[in-house]
Amino acid sequence: MLKTMIEEIFSDVGVYDAIRVTFRMAVTSTFISAVLGIVLGLALERFSFPGKRVVVRINRTLMGVPPVVVGLIVYMLTMRRGPLGKLELLFTVEGMILAQTIIITPIICGMIYTYGNKTAPAVRVFAKTMGAGKLQTNLLILREMKHEIYFAIVSGFGRSISEVGAVMLVGGNIKGHTRTMTTAISLLKSQGIFTEGLTLGILLLVMAFLLQCLADFFQKESKENENY
Repeated sequence: MLKTMIEEIFSDVGVYDAIRVTFRMAVTSTFISAVLGIVLGLALERFSFPGKRVVVRINRTLMGVPPVVVGLIVYMLTMRRGPLGKLELLFTVEGMILAQTIIITPIICGMIYTYGNKTAPAVRVFAKTMGAGKLQTNLLILREMKHEIYFAIVSGFGRSISEVGAVMLVGGNIKGHTRTMTTAISLLKSQGIFTEGLTLGILLLVMAFLLQCLADFFQKESKENENY
């Protein structure tokens, strides 16, 4: 009886579609943010230019910006009369990905910049003494920072998969289209269905834990291959 009731409720909020939308949004936005964040973070560490300190401070500010503020900005940009209105991104998964990318990129960029300041200078000195070229030096830096990069990407993914405010504003929480697991939990809470909302929350935690275990497995395999 309880199982049937939960299945009916989960069907009402579209939990299976919510899982699909959540992972599509989180994986895509994390991938884009990882590419942008790693490149920008390493470039920020490598090059000196006027106003660099201001840029670093702005990035650190963006690392802690409330997601709902980003959601409001993206909403205004993508609304029909907004600058990006012709792209029709509002109330779509693509619009949610845009908002998430804006949220996550500064986080990954800031973390990579901090790690790079500690690691990259010594690696460059070592590479120079070994006669390595620019490409070889950059690849060596990435190799030495791979664990830090991994941690930054996982942090970004965790931020993406747990977001509510921005995706609610930009996506509209449309069943079967833009409803995510977190917005489904918010909907269940507003309906007073706390038990099922908690169940869905536990499911979200379990899925995040399994992904973390999978990532740790590949990291362990990489270490064993290096030792071999």
